[in-house]
Amino acid sequence: MLRYQRRATVSQSLAARARIVMLCAEGHTDTEVAKIVGMGADTVSRWRRRFAERRLEGLLDDDRAGAPRKLTDDVVEALVVATLESTPKGATHWSTRSMADKMGISNSSVGRIWRAFGLKPHRSETFQLSTDPLFVEKVRDVGGLYMNPPDNAVVLCVDEQSQIQALNRTQPVLPLRPGQAARGTPEYQRNGTTTLFAALDKATGNVIGKCFARHRAVEFRKFLNEIRRNVPPDLDVHIIVDNYATHSAPTIKRWLANNPRFQFHFIPTHSSWLNQVEGWFSILTNKQLKRSSHHSVQELKTAIGEFLDAWNENPTPFKWTKSADRILANVASHCSTTLEAHGNPQGTSLED
Repeated sequence: MLRYQRRATVSQSLAARARIVMLCAEGHTDTEVAKIVGMGADTVSRWRRRFAERRLEGLLDDDRAGAPRKLTDDVVEALVVATLESTPKGATHWSTRSMADKMGISNSSVGRIWRAFGLKPHRSETFQLSTDPLFVEKVRDVGGLYMNPPDNAVVLCVDEQSQIQALNRTQPVLPLRPGQAARGTPEYQRNGTTTLFAALDKATGNVIGKCFARHRAVEFRKFLNEIRRNVPPDLDVHIIVDNYATHSAPTIKRWLANNPRFQFHFIPTHSSWLNQVEGWFSILTNKQLKRSSHHSVQELKTAIGEFLDAWNENPTPFKWTKSADRILANVASHCSTTLEAHGNPQGTSLED
């Protein structure tokens, strides 16, 4: 009986029943035991009676009613293996219908098994591993700024969203109505483009933004001047940027030399997820740009400005939770999984 209470592998319900019996054996009444274990007196009485009648077997659950299983473990295993290791003829992935035809079972049974094992053949995601030779160093640099920002300094995530189009729908948008979503035609007229430069303050969530007609080094230098005007002069400025050519152009290097309190921190190639301003650009697109209609670039710039004002009235900083060590461990695990999935005939290891 004691082993039922103490073994880590025993279910909580069985351990509770064993405790009831042990307390009853110590001379406690059903009411006293019920108060100790937090159950009803009737429940205590039932398990006490079942133990007296059937001993340890009485503490186990009875067999449940219902029809026996129609799908054996072998069928389930074969279905899972087929899902993971094969594809149907003339298709890239299995559907519930094609798998049901192959296995000779119902569509709903296939769906239940896939849900139980977390299999979603209809879904596909993209990824891009960085080939930056300084990947580890850059991840530690940027991750350190997020997790432990320096004192007397501001950390800004900077990037540009280029070629934002001023699109005018060719037909009026039908507004939202009860029982009917808002509807708009997919056809549109192009009325020009603009580029939004944005700097997200990692600590406060405030965003400095400015639109330009192009996104050359000249415009980027102008935006750096905009940042300089908006950041108190007694603070150092750490700017996280990607490897776009304009961010390291000669004119930018000269500007940095003349503004020593500014320091650039470059993220690795193919690692835009490390720059938190990308998340802000997604919010801008979903909330303001995706369903909007503009007759001119000026209308578009006005809409972007309104979104910036509304955001900065109640800014929301993005919380970074993953340390550089966790990021690198996840990348290493992904690389190992990729090597295993595609074979490793030369015996290449991650250390190589």
